[in-house]
Amino acid sequence: METKNIMIVGVGGQGTLLTSRILGGVMENAGYEVKVSEVHGMAQRGGSVVTFVRYGDKVAEPIVEEGQADVLIAFERLEAMRYAHFLKPDGVLIANDWRIDPISVVMGAAKYPDNIIENLEKEYTVYRIDAMAEALRLGNSRVFNNVVLGMAARHMDFTREEWLKVIEEKVPPKTVEINTKAFLAGYEK
Repeated sequence: METKNIMIVGVGGQGTLLTSRILGGVMENAGYEVKVSEVHGMAQRGGSVVTFVRYGDKVAEPIVEEGQADVLIAFERLEAMRYAHFLKPDGVLIANDWRIDPISVVMGAAKYPDNIIENLEKEYTVYRIDAMAEALRLGNSRVFNNVVLGMAARHMDFTREEWLKVIEEKVPPKTVEINTKAFLAGYEK
């Protein structure tokens, strides 16, 4: 199998690293070679975080080049805009329709762009979800990343059961039920 490339982008504290561990687990269980790399950003709250996940029969390096991502999972609108150019022409962007103002906007030095997702839809195949609303409906805002992952999972080559098995293995035991519900909320959208 040709190497597949996935990027996860967001802001520190949104669960990009957990999401990459779940992705890597699903792919390893399916028998693929997997390389995961956090290449840019700070995993502390507020900093931009980018994680690459590559899988296939043989994966040479962990970095995804511009124009090569099959799937871009964005946990925040501005991060979707920043990294959309990494998508292949036939790639898909899974975008959480949520706004987090970077410090430059908070300080008044910059303006948060308008109509980010609408503008991305003009150039890319975009699937948008309000994952925070879904997570709040489930009673736990911290599981919004698994709502987004659920929607993204529909655009990858693994079964629902393969995903659920790895979620059960990777999340803390006391959160398995809520994370499973979150994943299914996105998967069934």
